[in-house]
Amino acid sequence: MKVKPADRTGSVQEYYFSRKLRQIDEMRKSGIDIINLGIGSPDQPPSENTIRCLNEEAAEPTSHGYQSYMGIPALRKAFADWYKTYFHVELDPENEILPLMGSKEGIMHISMAFVNPGDEVLIPDPGYPTYTSVTKLVGGIVRYYELHEKNGWRPDLDELEKSDLSKVKIMWVNYPHMPTGTNGSLELYEKLIAFASKHNILLCNDNPYSFILNNKYYSLLAVDGAKEIALELNSLSKSHNMAGWRIGMVAGHKEYINNILKVKSNMDSGMFRALQAAAVEALMNPPSWYEAVNRVYIQRRKIVEEIMLLLKCSFNKDQVGLFVWGRLPEDIVSCESFVEEILIKAHVFITPGFIFGSGGNRYIRVSLCADEKKLQEAKVRISDYLKQNINNNK
Repeated sequence: MKVKPADRTGSVQEYYFSRKLRQIDEMRKSGIDIINLGIGSPDQPPSENTIRCLNEEAAEPTSHGYQSYMGIPALRKAFADWYKTYFHVELDPENEILPLMGSKEGIMHISMAFVNPGDEVLIPDPGYPTYTSVTKLVGGIVRYYELHEKNGWRPDLDELEKSDLSKVKIMWVNYPHMPTGTNGSLELYEKLIAFASKHNILLCNDNPYSFILNNKYYSLLAVDGAKEIALELNSLSKSHNMAGWRIGMVAGHKEYINNILKVKSNMDSGMFRALQAAAVEALMNPPSWYEAVNRVYIQRRKIVEEIMLLLKCSFNKDQVGLFVWGRLPEDIVSCESFVEEILIKAHVFITPGFIFGSGGNRYIRVSLCADEKKLQEAKVRISDYLKQNINNNK
């Protein structure tokens, strides 16, 4: 290669799942049937009215041109109505909501809009790896704050208060939390808003998992005064089975939104109108639609919990979201080696917790995004692998 890449590329690595999916693809090409329980890509479809609207709008000749950087008014209003109905939060669709091509995009836009080189960013450990990689790409300094099972996977704000916070610009939080499945609460959000306000830190909650195996919907923006110091990301990927559609949003004070728009408008040319119109339909799904989706996940979760028990992992039955997070037994030295052995010998891929930070080193995560037949097959394969392992050690 004659031309060297930018220095910033040296600060990050290829996304773990990108590498593993390539490995799984190579194994499948060699004839090995791999069951992938690692990634939270919903396999149930969006609602019928959503798909129907997409088809109808895509057939309109006027749907194929450039669209507004801020999204169509109907989509912003639909997001506002959705937040009012489920989160009891009032948002002005004119200037407090910005549709995005997925909330992952929003992490980059927010970071580019507010983080200067040398600014510090508080990131949960364990937590979503993209918070770290994006911070590094924009020249920010990563400061992890530890989450512990004994504290219910919530930040120890008293411990953070003892440190120098003068250079911190952003604090990322993510409730319901991925990977642990811990739900948020108004009490937690009130404490976080007070903390961020005291130290002039932009608090950003990444909130895509609220509707999965959960009927307690919380928004950081429900706290009085939150818009002055906080932003919230949300997405239709998990809640509406639309991961590949790449439709999300960021909400907050209009001045924050305006600054994010400065970045976004220089990075894309608007979202396909038919996608936006279909998203409006999705956001109007009745409560019964969410309940039907979760009935499927409830049955799947029972099997995944049985897999966790087979692996002698402990887990919290009150988790919400698309995964089950479990603690490995003490005789397992490395979660990475353990997961790799299961992949190679049982042909089942599950996620090692180390990819979410050092706080995940003793854990694994299993996705609910596979049908019951595949989950049962994974259970049988893992059981056979464990029996074989026992026999080999006799």
